[in-house]
Amino acid sequence: MLFVPATVIAHFLNLSPMLVFFIAALAIVPLAKFIGEATDELATHTGPALGGFLSATFGNATELIIGIFALQAGLIEVVRASITGSIVGNLLLVLGMAIFFGGVKYKKMEFNRTAAMASAGTLLLAAIALIIPAIFFQTAPLVGVGVIRSLSMAVSVLMIAVYVASLFFALKTHKHLYTEDVGKFETKWSVKKSVLVLLIATLAVAWMSEILVGAIEPVALSLGWTDLFIGVIFIAIIGNAAEHTSAIIMALKNKMDLALQISIGSATQVAMFVMPVLVLASLMFENQMSLVFNTFELIVIVLSVMIANLIVEDGETNWFEGLQLFAAYVIIAVAFYFHP
Repeated sequence: MLFVPATVIAHFLNLSPMLVFFIAALAIVPLAKFIGEATDELATHTGPALGGFLSATFGNATELIIGIFALQAGLIEVVRASITGSIVGNLLLVLGMAIFFGGVKYKKMEFNRTAAMASAGTLLLAAIALIIPAIFFQTAPLVGVGVIRSLSMAVSVLMIAVYVASLFFALKTHKHLYTEDVGKFETKWSVKKSVLVLLIATLAVAWMSEILVGAIEPVALSLGWTDLFIGVIFIAIIGNAAEHTSAIIMALKNKMDLALQISIGSATQVAMFVMPVLVLASLMFENQMSLVFNTFELIVIVLSVMIANLIVEDGETNWFEGLQLFAAYVIIAVAFYFHP
């Protein structure tokens, strides 16, 4: 938390943009954790239905806030890259590390196959929702920007509707599949404290995100990095830092159902909720965002969804499968580093 005041001081003293960027990134990590904890505490007070809605709204608040400031700054490619990085990072890095460390401790870890495949199926739908606008754009290059924008808006609204339906599935009609996740947990904070922490942490993340986004372009020029690499690797890891720790802790306790919900569930939230919300939010700014991702990003997302589906389809896992996911992430990260 010391990085929060340090970021403010560095920003107002006009210190090196590179220093400001990395300090702001470190400041966002504990704040994201507080947002997650406050949301979980509120969920225990409000019940599973409203708790699920709160989780969907604030569970990826960090990505949303960074994305909105990046849109305001006109950094559309950074926003798309951060979405790609969040999906890929959760499916390969977070899930891979959780399975690996849990698998080192336990020879075989089992989980509810039906619940895992339901989440994986939703992710596959998200991949389809990304592929169609891109293919449409490539096969009909003469259509106007307005048509692409209208298609993106329509798909975004549909994705949010399906995501709400998936919450209804998990928290109402088929909640028996997610008993470990929606069961009652002991509350540590009062409603008042939870709301206060959530409000302060969200406002602080918004401030740190504004400072972070302002330093992206100078850092990219100084280090020779592309906006694509910064978005896919750095912005995504910052936004998902809290999930990384939580998923590994749950796997070490042999609670793979929860570890999968944290990793695959977070990737689903980004794809089906954060991404379409950012597309709709871009209407408020001069530079509007569409769902037309570049071919490289699309292939990476589709391959990540496919390998994650293969890992979870048998209802059990081991350390070697975790290592495979992690290796896939490293390959993709290196490729994005060299991608122009």
